[in-house]
Order: sequence, then structure tokens, then C-alpha cells
Amino acid sequence: MRYVDTIYPMRKRSEALELTILGLLAQGPMHGYELRKRMLSVLGPFRGLAFSVLYPQLHRMMEEGSIEELEAKNPAGKSRRKRIVYAITDDGQKAFESMVEESDADAWSDENFEVRFAFFGPTPKSNRLRILEGRLRRLTEKAEVLQEELKLNVKNKDTYLAEWRRHSLDAAEREISWLQEMINTERKLA
Repeated sequence: MRYVDTIYPMRKRSEALELTILGLLAQGPMHGYELRKRMLSVLGPFRGLAFSVLYPQLHRMMEEGSIEELEAKNPAGKSRRKRIVYAITDDGQKAFESMVEESDADAWSDENFEVRFAFFGPTPKSNRLRILEGRLRRLTEKAEVLQEELKLNVKNKDTYLAEWRRHSLDAAEREISWLQEMINTERKLA
């Protein structure tokens, strides 16, 4: 395995974090704790986001000029510590707009689809349709593989693995149905 292969997933994770941060800050400034809470709702329940990951990402983005720190007033009678809020800059807004215009295979991957879908509003309609169709193809392939593995498992009789595959297939089929509805809706809007 090459060194580049070992860092590639980290770079993609960093890009997803950047898109999420910019997308949320495009809706308005917020402090780190609130930003993390909102990010967790976008990233999903199975993706942890420690402050030790968030704050270095915020500092990198401040150095790049895509976000800035603002000092906010604390409500009367609360803490004496100054409260820092983060806001998107004009460069950050341009970067966000550029990111939502991308519609490559990463946009519909298992790792990135939820983040991309969370910011579908500013995504161009043609790209939304392409991302939804790509996700549908990805899940259809996954469902076919799971069906084949379930057939093969009858011979192996690993009941826990079979149950996990049935559960995964059920989830994939529900998402496929939802995606088909979303695609039909997008086509009507186009």
C-alpha cells in the first residue's frame, strides 16, 4: 500500500467536514459547541466528532481564510469568558458554492451522501439529479451483492452474518425506494 493510499480517506473526511462546516456557517455564525451539535445531526449518529478533530479543522479553515472568528457578547449574568463564534467569509462562501457544484462519485458514496444531501438546497438541480441517480446505482449494486451473499450463506449457515446481510439489504431497499421518489420529484422540478 502506498503512502497516498493511507492518507486518502483522511483527506476525504476532511473535505466532508469542511463542506459541513461551510454549509452550516452559510446559514449563520455559531460558536463551536453549537456547530459541533449541528454537525453531528448532519453527519449521522454513527460518526463521532470530537472537539480534538473539530477545532484543528476550524483553525485550518481560518488560516485558509474561509471562516473567521468573531467575539460575541455573553448573555448578562453568564460566564465572564469571551465567547467565540465562527462565521463564513466571502472566500468561504465561494468555496462552499464550488463544493456543492461538484457531482462526482464521491458525492453519492456511503461516506459522503448524507452530507451532500443535507446541503441540496444550494446544489444546482442538474447536479442533485445526478447525485441521486448515482446513489441509486450504488445502492442497487449493493443490494444485488447482498442478495447473492444471502444465497451463498445458506450453505455456510452463519446465522449472525445472514441476519446482518438481511438487515443491510432491508435498509438498502428502503433507501432505494426513497431515492426513486426523490428522483421522480427532481425530474418534475426540472
